[in-house]
Amino acid sequence: MMQLSTIRALLDCNVFAGEERIHNTQIQFGCAADLMSDVLAFSRAGAVLMTGLVNTQTVQTALIAEISAIILVRGKRPTKNIIALADEKHIPLLGTRYSMYESCGILYAKGLPSTMEKVTAGEHHVQQ
Repeated sequence: MMQLSTIRALLDCNVFAGEERIHNTQIQFGCAADLMSDVLAFSRAGAVLMTGLVNTQTVQTALIAEISAIILVRGKRPTKNIIALADEKHIPLLGTRYSMYESCGILYAKGLPSTMEKVTAGEHHVQQ
């Protein structure tokens, strides 16, 4: 588990929505996708989603999948409509200059497990 404020610092994120939730949101897993069908199929509640897809569908999918926060990668910036929707749905929306690959690598190296891993007693195991 990792505090969203820690993730913000590690990825040098800008906060577009949900500033008030940064310090009290716990992230249990990381996931990354540009296909929202993959998010629905493979994510888990409590995850942070890293994506390059910047549209309202991303926020709506995060809400359905119970994603705790969204990080836009590669320096992408959301429109006012996307920011307003994230605020309305209470989903923190951040952005980083890092690529999706780099973002995932940084968080994984610091101990944040993938949604594809089973976490038991502090150990990480890739699910088959």
